Amino acid sequence: MRALPDPVASRAVLVGVSRYTVLEPLPAVANNLPALARALTGPTSWNLPVGHCTVVAEPDTPRDMLDPVKEAAETTSDTLLVYFAGHGLLDGRGELFFGLPSSVQGRSYTGVTYQALREIITDCAARRLVIILDCCMSGRALGLMGGEDLLADQAEIDGSYLLAAAPENGRALAPPGETHTAFTGELLNVLRNGIHDRPRELDLNAVYHHLRGELAAKGRPTPQKRDRNTAGRLVLAHNQAYRPAVAPARPAETGWPDPDACLTPLAFLEVLAQMRALTGLTIPAISQRAEPPLAPATVSRLLNATSLPATWKTTSRYLAACGLTPVQIEAWQRAWQRLRAQEEEPPRPESPEPPRARFWWDRLAGREDPR
Repeated sequence: MRALPDPVASRAVLVGVSRYTVLEPLPAVANNLPALARALTGPTSWNLPVGHCTVVAEPDTPRDMLDPVKEAAETTSDTLLVYFAGHGLLDGRGELFFGLPSSVQGRSYTGVTYQALREIITDCAARRLVIILDCCMSGRALGLMGGEDLLADQAEIDGSYLLAAAPENGRALAPPGETHTAFTGELLNVLRNGIHDRPRELDLNAVYHHLRGELAAKGRPTPQKRDRNTAGRLVLAHNQAYRPAVAPARPAETGWPDPDACLTPLAFLEVLAQMRALTGLTIPAISQRAEPPLAPATVSRLLNATSLPATWKTTSRYLAACGLTPVQIEAWQRAWQRLRAQEEEPPRPESPEPPRARFWWDRLAGREDPR
């Protein structure tokens, strides 16, 4: 089941370096940070309080970058998101480090090693960790998640999700003249506009597969990801392109079945299943039409039940998703109440056999009347 972070108990730290003294500048990175902060604090994504989304622009020293991450890690109990955009560099051993304004390729002491960031976030008490790296060689971080103390295995319950903009030895792209870097620009498009023909809520896995397909189609570096447990089901955005499947207002010819014609609980349940068939909708489509959405497994259990549901709420949402009006749903609720009462009515005791019946039975059996 998809999970939405608790905004009050979650934090995001967005780090970006666009100005470099030795390396090539990346002006698009400066635009990434405020745009991503607006998205994460807005209603289309996590709706974080503004104070829970920290922007760290142009950090000069490792402490300038890591202290805000450490502070967020110590105050987060639900979900921590850490984002970095800038130059991703390799040291002499081929390990990833993040470029600061005065960083030099091959000299990790001039930047921030991924290992240093990793040590902070693996000590975090958050239930879930999301790391998004929009930098060259960011795929190296996937390998650094390996080993005995795998980053994703350190997280409680839902684990960690690492989304890298480029393969292990690949370059991220900041196209000249574009407002944002290639990866973050595509990510922002998802957060703002959603994805057509996808569910109401977009989890990390859905976002990743969309980004991978869109960027590959444009001939741009394809993102990579590493996750553990159910971290990929974490909701990142409310899908602005979501449109519920349209069900007919009522079946064209026969109309909806009459709930008063259901004389037994089994008949009631059978007609519930028939109503989905009348709409022409699949179980997943019905589940998405419900308000709030029902899990497909919940709909399936309802339609395959052998006894009436103990409560009415799920059945009511199911009927509304099929297209019934509130008045029609009330009629079905009355039928459910009637049949529930019938199920709960204690059985009547059998009447004792009349004495004369026993007498005639004795006569037929050849026994004398004892009277």
